[in-house]
Amino acid sequence: MLQKILRYAFVFIGIIIAIPSTQYLLNSTNYLELIPVHSQAVDYIVMMAAFAIIFYLIFPVIVRIMQAITSKVEENLNQVRLIDIWTSVVGLILGLLLAMLISTAFYQIPILWVRLVLSIPTYLLLGYMGFMIPYKRADELNAIIQKNRAARTAEKEQLPSKKSYKKKDYTAPKLLDTSVIIDGRIGDLVKTGFLEGTLLIPVYVLNELQTISDSADDLKRSKGRRGLDIINQMQEDNKANIIILEEDYDDLNDVDSKLVRMAKNNGWKILTNDFNLNKVATVQGVSVLNINELSNAVKPVVLPGEEMKVLLIKNGKEQDQAVGYLEDGTMIVVENGRDQIGRQVDVLVTSVLQTSAGRMIFAKVKNGSQGRQNGSQGRQNGSQNRQNSRQSH
Repeated sequence: MLQKILRYAFVFIGIIIAIPSTQYLLNSTNYLELIPVHSQAVDYIVMMAAFAIIFYLIFPVIVRIMQAITSKVEENLNQVRLIDIWTSVVGLILGLLLAMLISTAFYQIPILWVRLVLSIPTYLLLGYMGFMIPYKRADELNAIIQKNRAARTAEKEQLPSKKSYKKKDYTAPKLLDTSVIIDGRIGDLVKTGFLEGTLLIPVYVLNELQTISDSADDLKRSKGRRGLDIINQMQEDNKANIIILEEDYDDLNDVDSKLVRMAKNNGWKILTNDFNLNKVATVQGVSVLNINELSNAVKPVVLPGEEMKVLLIKNGKEQDQAVGYLEDGTMIVVENGRDQIGRQVDVLVTSVLQTSAGRMIFAKVKNGSQGRQNGSQGRQNGSQNRQNSRQSH
C-alpha cells in the first residue's frame, strides 16, 4: 500500500515538473519553427501525460536503486562508530565551506568552462579531505576533546578559589605522591567510594614514575610499572576523577618540595605513604592524608586479656620471645614462645603498643596451650621410647 502511494506521489511530481518544461518549450524558437501550428492547452496536456507515464514507469527502477544504496550505507554504518560519523560530517562541511571561499576567486574569470574546470576539482578535493582527515583521526580528536573538557571542568568545579575550600560541602582536591601510587592500595580505596573529590597527579610525579620504571634494578622497575598501571586503572574507573597537572616548579629539584609548595599555594591536600613527607608538609601547614594511618585506624581493636590463635614463625629480639603476624599484618610478640616456633598456639594479649610505623601486640603463651603442647610432646617422646625399646629387643 505504501509503495503505491509513493508511486502516485512520484507521478504527481512528474506532472509538476512537466509544467515548467512545457513553458520552456513554448518559449523556444526551435520548437515554434518545428511545430508552427499548435495549441498551448494541448501542449501542456501532452507533456503532463508524457511525464506522468515516464515517472510511473521509472519508479520501480529508482526504488531498487535506492534500496541497494540504503542497504549498502546501513551495512557500512553498522561498522562505523558514532564519533567517526559526526567528525567526518563536520569535516565535510568545513571542507566545502573552504572550497566555496576559494572558488569565489574563480568567478572573476570570464570563460565559463575555465571556471568549472577550476571550481569542481576544488570542491571535490577539499570535500574529500574534510571528510577523510577527521575519519582517520577520530580517536585523536576525541582524546583532545576529552582532555579539554576535563581541563575546563577542573577550572570551573574541581579547582575553585581558596575561599571556597572553607565551605563545609566542598571536598578539596588531593595531590598524589609517588609512594602512594606505587603502594597500589589507592586504587582499591577509590573503588570503595570512601575517597571523595578530585585526585591530582602532577606531571613531575609521572616523570619520577617513568624514571623508576626505566631503572636497571628489577625491583624498582617493577614498582614503577606497577604505579603506571595503577594510574591507568583509576582513569578507566568511573568512580575516580583523575586530572594530570602540567604545572611544574623548575626552581625545585625535589618532588616532595614541589608537592608541598603546590598544595600550600592552592590549599590542596597531599595523599601519601611517605613518613618524612608527612612530617614536612604538616610543619608547613599542609593537610596530609596518610593511607598507612588509615589502615592502622581501621584495624580491629585488640584489648589486653583477649585470647587469640597465632602462628609463630621466627625468634624475637629478647630471650625466649617469638614473633607471629595477624592476617592484617600486625606483628605480635609472644613471651616464652621460642620453643613453639612453627606451631599455632593460643596466646593471651598483655599489652598493645601504637607506633608511627604501626601497631605491635605483646602476648604470652596461654597456660592451657602450653600444657597441651607439653603433653603432646610427652606423648611423642613416650612413643619414641617404646619404638626404641622394641628395636633393642
